[in-house]
Amino acid sequence: MKNRVDPSLLPGLEMFQDIDLKPEFLPSIREGLDQMYSPLPQDDSLSIYNETIAGPDGDPLQLRIYQPADRDDELPALLWIHGGGYVLGTVESNDASCAEFVKEAGCVVVSVDYRLAPEHPYPAPLEDCYTALTWIAENVETLNIDGDRIGVAGASAGGGLTAALTLLARDRGYPSVHFQMPLYPMIDDRNNTPSAEEIKEGMVWNQKTNEDGWKMYLGSLHGTDKVPSYAAPARETDYSRLPSTYTCVGQLDPFRSETMTYVTKLAEACVDVEFHLFPGAYHGFEGFNPDAEIAVRAKAGYIQALKRGLHSQTRSRS
Repeated sequence: MKNRVDPSLLPGLEMFQDIDLKPEFLPSIREGLDQMYSPLPQDDSLSIYNETIAGPDGDPLQLRIYQPADRDDELPALLWIHGGGYVLGTVESNDASCAEFVKEAGCVVVSVDYRLAPEHPYPAPLEDCYTALTWIAENVETLNIDGDRIGVAGASAGGGLTAALTLLARDRGYPSVHFQMPLYPMIDDRNNTPSAEEIKEGMVWNQKTNEDGWKMYLGSLHGTDKVPSYAAPARETDYSRLPSTYTCVGQLDPFRSETMTYVTKLAEACVDVEFHLFPGAYHGFEGFNPDAEIAVRAKAGYIQALKRGLHSQTRSRS
């Protein structure tokens, strides 16, 4: 399989060791990831602060807000949802990306520190994200944002929560989501697509780690026919009236097949969708090799898509 990897992406792959996502190993994995976090350098052009709100069960839910410093103009807003297989990740780990979105896409970013499985399985993470989205919609004046231009985005499990959240907001009738960007999303719990069967080990994320993540996220629902589409959006049968969408995936990502199927179903439901497939690229490739040409191109592509999507005119979804 490594023979198929873009040579410029091999250094990042060689650095990454396969992880065992069994619940007993999660504390040490999380601790190791925390130690890798590097705070953003001082940037006077940005204002970054934390906001604590009431979560869906009344417990505190932390948000991190990124915006241009000393601004007067109203901007679109983006709810960013970090990845990590539904079991890993923090808002801090995505500081650099969120800051870049503010600068390059001209928006305010709200990143949500949702609860993680297995301690908090579905629907807790999704309801945390919905609470954050609702908070944004109800605080447009405080945030100085355009309430008609609120987007949702995330990568991997964050992409899965993005796809699920837009379904949930549509079906609950509030808030209105203008644009979504579920990057290489984790959306099919059945884990039996052609690409999942192809990527059985290695490649940062694979069929084995995917199975472990889904087991912890779904809990007792895993392996049953009772998994709702709000947990695994690949199970949805009606993709109409969803916001315009951008997504991308690497050809050597286990999520390739489910992403391509998702894109097809969105298009067939008359949802405006843009999609890019990157040959020789594995899961999360642009983060592990930020200076590689294909990584630079991929990230520039989705940041520009975000800018276009958030600043575009509202279109009918009927």
